[in-house]
Amino acid sequence: MTESADGLLPGPEGVGVEEIPHADRLRLFSFATAEKRGDYLWVLRAFDTARAAYVVLLHASDVADTLDRCPGAARLTATEVGPLLEQLHQWGVLERSYDGTRAATLAEYRNRHFVYQFSQAGFQAYRAVADVLEARLDEAALSRLVLPELLSDLNTLAEANRSGDASRVYRVLNRLDRALSEMAERAAHFYLTLGDLVRTTEATPEAFLAHKDALLAHMREFSMDLARFAPRLATAILEVEATGVDELIDRAARVDERVLLDHAAREADWRARWQGLRSWFVPGGGEGGLTECERLREATMSAIAAVLSLLRRVTETRKGGVSRESALRHLAGWFTATPSADAAHALYDAVFGLGRPRHLAMQHPDADIIPAIRSWWEAPPLEIARTLAETGRPPAAGAPARLQRNDASIRRLRQTQLEAQRARAEAAQSLAAANVHERELDERETEVLLRLLDAASTAWVPISGRVSSTGSDSGVTLTVSHHEGSTAVRTAGGLLHLNNRRLEVRETATSRKIKAAQAKRSEAQPLDGGKDPV
Repeated sequence: MTESADGLLPGPEGVGVEEIPHADRLRLFSFATAEKRGDYLWVLRAFDTARAAYVVLLHASDVADTLDRCPGAARLTATEVGPLLEQLHQWGVLERSYDGTRAATLAEYRNRHFVYQFSQAGFQAYRAVADVLEARLDEAALSRLVLPELLSDLNTLAEANRSGDASRVYRVLNRLDRALSEMAERAAHFYLTLGDLVRTTEATPEAFLAHKDALLAHMREFSMDLARFAPRLATAILEVEATGVDELIDRAARVDERVLLDHAAREADWRARWQGLRSWFVPGGGEGGLTECERLREATMSAIAAVLSLLRRVTETRKGGVSRESALRHLAGWFTATPSADAAHALYDAVFGLGRPRHLAMQHPDADIIPAIRSWWEAPPLEIARTLAETGRPPAAGAPARLQRNDASIRRLRQTQLEAQRARAEAAQSLAAANVHERELDERETEVLLRLLDAASTAWVPISGRVSSTGSDSGVTLTVSHHEGSTAVRTAGGLLHLNNRRLEVRETATSRKIKAAQAKRSEAQPLDGGKDPV
């Protein structure tokens, strides 16, 4: 990748760079991927070396002199350093200012002399890259000695908050936050490194057995100290909270020197840090009710079990003299010693569990378009049954599935249907009881009238449209007749205007006969509740 004016690095796939907060800061890392990244790193190391000697501003010649004194550094002249400094300034890693004191003559004064220094974000970007390059990934250890320091600092914090010493509260709380962060970071690094060691497929017995005693002792001591100090740390945290958490946070925020943050932002930051410290040792009713300290101890015990398992595997490997490498060498020798290719194929099938593919013979649905002589590699794919693909047998029709009936839902739907029919029948009888033009119809009567009008509107002639709830009972008849002028029907939803039409609703003859039969049956029923006479 070559340098560019903007120096922006490509964003992750599917995420626009403009969607990332402070995306313009990504250009600070352009020097790490540029074509001359080695020269850029040496130039920035020269600035870092000068910074350690309390020299902030450097000229191109100063950078070249510093590189000459660094063993193993790239030998660059001031002329070669100049363009590198300008490019780093374009990326925002360095800040540039003009220094006229270096001019000894008028010609030199007219020739601009620039000096450079780290920008705040540029120094952080350089340190991030330098930390990655200088980190030793094989160094990992659990911070066991920090536990008594945490306990002492918590007791000091409770005393400082009780006495109202704000500056002391800030210093102790800041020290607690840094110590706990370092402890969590070192534990995460240790278990990550240990996991890589345990998951390795070819562990060297000599290298592992040389350090296994120290490794197991280190984890056991850390687990014992964690179990011993965790209750005492939880008690100390509760004693600090008894002195007043709000006062503690307020005092730390007032002494905090981050002037670019207001008091409320500093309070929120310190409250979040205190909650994180508290969640490490005091149960908070979260997932499983475990604190971060208890989870760390469980992870330590699991790591001890994994190391013991690896130790047993390494010991058995040394005792039997069989490893994956030796097993593969023996297998290769067997393949070489096979008398024929068929024997080699049989050995391959037995070792790796593979067999010959099954061949299927089926008729393609498009036999007229795709001839049978065409190869399966060239023909379009054919859908086959899963049974045929897995077992090689054509699928057969199984027993019919059991019919699932939901009688409760059927009864509920039937009851709802009957209630709707009864309500419609009552509304129809109420509609036929009086003249529709002389009263106001309710919602149900209006619904029945509209159904009758829909049935009678097939032809606007004097016609009778009949609608019944069940087709035989509680039926009414609507007659639409010619009328001079317009008529109106008052309904619950407003006025229904009819042009040269008049409506008449009456019961049907069948409905009257059914009502008469029901009335006669009611009169013949005995008053004592007995059975009807035969």
